[in-house]
Amino acid sequence: MDDVRRDVPGVLTRFRRGRTMPFSFGDGGVPEAVLLTYDQFEDLEGESKFERRSGVVAVETVAAELVSMVEAIRAASFVPVVWGDDGEPEAVLMSTSQYRQLRGDDEPPPGTIDDPTRRVYASEPLPESRPMTVDELAEMMGPYTQQVLEEIRQEEREKAEGRGPEDSSP
Repeated sequence: MDDVRRDVPGVLTRFRRGRTMPFSFGDGGVPEAVLLTYDQFEDLEGESKFERRSGVVAVETVAAELVSMVEAIRAASFVPVVWGDDGEPEAVLMSTSQYRQLRGDDEPPPGTIDDPTRRVYASEPLPESRPMTVDELAEMMGPYTQQVLEEIRQEEREKAEGRGPEDSSP
C-alpha cells in the first residue's frame, strides 16, 4: 500500500497512457482495494451500481487519505472514490468486493485470498460437453442458417465437380 500511496500521481499517469490495467493492493500483499480508470468504471455502469463519494477528489487528497480509505474498506464503510486532476474524473478507488460487484463476479469462499483483477476462469470443457457438428449448430440457429449452410455445401459440390454456380441451372 505504501508504494501506491507514494506514487498516486504516477498511477494516474500510467492510466492516462493506457499502460496500467485495474490492479489491487493492500497490506501484506493481501488485496484490499482496487484502482481502475474512470472509463472502465463508467463502461461497467459503476455510477448506477454504487453510491460514491461526491465530486472528484484531487490526486493529493487520495495520496494523503489513502491509509484511512483502506481502513474504511476494512471496516466495510467505504464508498468508491472518483479522483483525478482539475476536477476531471480519471480513476476510481474501491474495495475488492465492490470491484467484484462491478464486474458481476462471485465472492470467493470466506478466508480465500483472491485478487479480482487477476481472475482466472476455468475454460476446459465440462464432463457432459461433447463436440457439435455444423449441422447441429445450424439447427440450433434456425431455418435461415440451415438454408445458408445448404447453399454453401451446394457451391462446394459444384466447385468439386468443376462447374461454377452459373452452370447449375437445369
